Amino acid sequence: MHIPDGFLTMPVWASLDAVAIPAVAAISWRAQRSFQDNRVPLMGVMGAFIFAAQMINFPVGNGTSGHLVGGALLTFTVGPAAASIVLTAILAIQAFVFQDGGILALGANIFNMALTGIAAGYLPWVMLRGSRGGVFIGAALSLLTSAMLALAELLISGVPMPRPVLAVSVGLFALSAVMEGAITVVVLQAIQRIQPGFRLSPVPPGRSVIAALGLSAAALAIAAPFLASALPDGIQKLLPGGNLDDVMAPWLSRSLAGIAGIAIVYVICLVVARLIAASRPGRESA
Repeated sequence: MHIPDGFLTMPVWASLDAVAIPAVAAISWRAQRSFQDNRVPLMGVMGAFIFAAQMINFPVGNGTSGHLVGGALLTFTVGPAAASIVLTAILAIQAFVFQDGGILALGANIFNMALTGIAAGYLPWVMLRGSRGGVFIGAALSLLTSAMLALAELLISGVPMPRPVLAVSVGLFALSAVMEGAITVVVLQAIQRIQPGFRLSPVPPGRSVIAALGLSAAALAIAAPFLASALPDGIQKLLPGGNLDDVMAPWLSRSLAGIAGIAIVYVICLVVARLIAASRPGRESA
């Protein structure tokens, strides 16, 4: 799902950088106005959980794989504005620290997943009042929207994609969207079993939820070398020379990198959440 550098033309990636940067700044400003202090720890552990979950690629057929994007899951737990901020932080860390996704293409990846993808997932969830169907449709639509935008940007940039390959890829992305919806429903149900009635509300997430998400993130990072498919990601499959799995690091190195990654994401998301909470209008007089 992450677009690497070298495939988008300069007008495409520059335009999307120009859109993404002020959009994230505006969302951060808006988040200050409605931010709930009790969501600070949740933003940290959800960021770590999504980062770890993205390490697990699952086969979706035709020699390719997909993975959880998690934008909708973030939206349904911390809210759309905070979700955009957390996913932006994850994408930036993946690009700058782990070379997953291009630095020049970072604006495109943020636009596709952290902005448009989250908006696309939030709308069905609101319309269906947070029902299980709304969760599933929202998560599936979120991933499908992000994937279609990525394909459109690659096509506009002149990346060669024969029609049969493109048609198969759209079908595989649709299958990945179904998986995204199913995983999102399962994770939310698991959270609600730990804390009945857990919703996007002023009710603070309990320590048991925070602990469970943190332990799950660590377990996913450690297990990623054993659980993740070696098949290339759907976007990588379309790009010539884009298969980054030809040389696999030893399992211990990947596990340690995963643990380091979730620690970095957790700390950065926590710091960002605290800064947003501290800068909220009226906080000093509250």
